[in-house]
Amino acid sequence: MFAVFLAGIAAGTINTVVGSGTLITFPTLLAVGVPPVTANVSNTVGLVPGSLSGAVGYRRELRGQRSRVIRLGSASLLGGIAGAVLLLALPAEAFNAIVPALIGIGCVLVLFQPAIARRVAARAESRGGVPEHGAAWVWVLVFVTGIYGGYFGAAQGVLLMAVMGIGIQESLQRLNGTKNVLALLVNAVAAVIFMFVADVDWAVAGLIALGAVIGGQVGATVGRRLPALALRIFIVVVGVAALVAFLVD
Repeated sequence: MFAVFLAGIAAGTINTVVGSGTLITFPTLLAVGVPPVTANVSNTVGLVPGSLSGAVGYRRELRGQRSRVIRLGSASLLGGIAGAVLLLALPAEAFNAIVPALIGIGCVLVLFQPAIARRVAARAESRGGVPEHGAAWVWVLVFVTGIYGGYFGAAQGVLLMAVMGIGIQESLQRLNGTKNVLALLVNAVAAVIFMFVADVDWAVAGLIALGAVIGGQVGATVGRRLPALALRIFIVVVGVAALVAFLVD
């Protein structure tokens, strides 16, 4: 119980700063004997309060982004529903085959985000300006990321930061606040579905939730103090760790 609680704190902290907290909680649940599918759905349910805590912790950065959050939030909600349904309907191998590729692409995009973002912005300006919420492809890729997040979720934050960092002209810290809300929506809608149709271990979910709420506040404090370069490096490091974990597994 203590190990699961500590894993929840660590996951809540990492999820708020960048994402990939599932890489801590999921293996911990497997190590203590929770079956894989039950561990996955219980982890998703347990991390919802932590996602909310992280979003509240970043409320200062969210000011002035209401319309952006609503627009991209619709993509995350739809994607989260689709991902949760896929988890229940398809074998794990069908989706996990492309997970390493998605994480790897996300890391590369985050690493080269400044240069790519400048070129995207220059092309957009030549065509009449940069849309406040990014080009249409931003919504599409947020939706795809939501599918992945509803299915498993590890490194969801890495992918979201890569997509928004390239397609939206905004500071990383403000985009990180948006990322926390989008991840919350994905986790929440998937958790609601799992509550009704999947086997949730409520004791485990409760311990993760308690730890993640604490971690969410810790992550908000630490995350907003990181300069853009340090935040980008941290995102890539976490993403590479996620990629290695999947490849080793």
